[in-house]
Amino acid sequence: MRMSKLVGRRIKEDPKDAVTVSHKLLIRGGYIRPVAAGIYSMLPLAKRIIDKIEGIIRDEMNKIDGQEVLMPVVLPAELWEESGRYNSIGQELLRFEDRGGKKMLLAMTHEEAVVHLLRTEVNSYKQLPVMLYQIQTKYRDEARARGGLIRVREFTMKDAYSFHQTQESLEEYYQRAHQAYENIFKRIGMKNVLSIESNSGMMGGKVSHEFMAVAESGEDTIFVSPDYSYRANREIAVAAWKFESSAEVELDKVHTPGKESIEEVADFLGIKAENTGKVVFYQDEQGKLICAMIRGDFDVNESKLQNHLQVAELTFATDEAIRKAGCEPGFASPMAVKHDEIRIVVDRSVAESSNLVVGANEPDYHYKNFNFARDLGEAEIVDIATVRNGDPCPLTGEPLQELRGIEVGNIFQLGTKYSEAMNCTYLDQNGKSQTMIMGCYGIGVGRSMASVIEQSNDKWGPIWPITIAPYELHICALNPKRDGVGESAEKIYAELVDAGIEVLFDDRGEKAGFMFNDADLIGIPFRIIISPKTLAEGMVEFKRRGEKEAKLIAITELATAVNEVIRAEYRKFSD
Repeated sequence: MRMSKLVGRRIKEDPKDAVTVSHKLLIRGGYIRPVAAGIYSMLPLAKRIIDKIEGIIRDEMNKIDGQEVLMPVVLPAELWEESGRYNSIGQELLRFEDRGGKKMLLAMTHEEAVVHLLRTEVNSYKQLPVMLYQIQTKYRDEARARGGLIRVREFTMKDAYSFHQTQESLEEYYQRAHQAYENIFKRIGMKNVLSIESNSGMMGGKVSHEFMAVAESGEDTIFVSPDYSYRANREIAVAAWKFESSAEVELDKVHTPGKESIEEVADFLGIKAENTGKVVFYQDEQGKLICAMIRGDFDVNESKLQNHLQVAELTFATDEAIRKAGCEPGFASPMAVKHDEIRIVVDRSVAESSNLVVGANEPDYHYKNFNFARDLGEAEIVDIATVRNGDPCPLTGEPLQELRGIEVGNIFQLGTKYSEAMNCTYLDQNGKSQTMIMGCYGIGVGRSMASVIEQSNDKWGPIWPITIAPYELHICALNPKRDGVGESAEKIYAELVDAGIEVLFDDRGEKAGFMFNDADLIGIPFRIIISPKTLAEGMVEFKRRGEKEAKLIAITELATAVNEVIRAEYRKFSD
């Protein structure tokens, strides 16, 4: 490809709204262009990368017996009503009516569609297990699209769905899919991807893993032990906390004028936050009041709380609802509340500690020496605490390390959540109808491209791995009108293309600095520089992107030498 014909210009300055490295470099390098918030056009350079990522994904999915299909982006609402998700998902699901007044939606995921497809095509145990996958456009009406391709509204995803007779079959296939994902991310060229335990969320199922590309720009918080034997998303992470108890002391009501926060109360009474207890009030979808009580130095992990309560959404309770239950906002505790109007969930940090300071349910007053068993007793004791950096690992006891990550893939053991609701059955060996057991496996294609940049870049631009680079080699011809440089560059370009090498040829005749800046912004792994000086010696400069040093290669040996280097580079991602 000639640079003079390449669609997509380079931009000198960072976009004003860009925060992440990948967003800046994809815009500046001429890879993507915004159309609306969270919606982008892919220019030729980006499309070549996307195609290569999809090719790697297809190869690995086919290796684990996947069969590619293509399902519609627009789906009838009745399928999602059948599964029960149509009304349980919020505004991120884009709903509309067609001209006939029929309710429709833009799919953000395709569980319903694949069950609808498979229940008409598979009806016998002899056809199971089976896995279908697609690489398809999705739409999720994100309220806060950000980070370029990291969080968008329209995106391309590989989603796969497996169907099984038994849980054992699902678990065996789940491990094959897990290994395929590790292969994919290695081949794509991600430097650090962690498979971690995760929260299944709206997808359902009991077992799930997320694949996190470790990067400072990541939206997710993950915790790992020093030896990486423990890895978990913040939403479900646990720690080996030990809480000390002591002899109970009599309750003592104390005056704490205007001291509502944990910090204010602790400072006023001259104690540590860990000697206090706090409550956070929520309401579920039906308006039921939930009181979550936890030690003052911890924060409530709302994902853990939701999982325990088995509710899709929690909102902070109003002061009116809190007072109706007999509590006083800012000075609240679950002591002496109306239990028929409130559900009380107490963290272990409170249940296993002694003599805490808690609210007295009266303005400007707190109780000292609260003890759970004596002063409350009736409550659900659950781990609802958010893990903190440095907390002890549940496996090793060593301090946990907090990292940031970008979710590039996820896998779920869905079980029968969708197949049972949508009557996806098969006939077993005895001719009896049985419900299929499902697994689900997703990868964000555009997000993967952006994540590679987040892990592989310098201040001049991206450094693409050879496996997904838009081109393998970039030719820069300096002073093409002098000393036969232009003619030699054309000949070398043709020879390398004939040798099967993917080449981007800068034939524009720009100044060296301008040309090299553009080459860095594009980020192709290898570069050949042809100049009057080297040409006079029958040589060209050969340079690896991201390295300062270049070496000279004889023109007569160029095609062979370059091919060897490029093939060796590919082997790094497959060994």
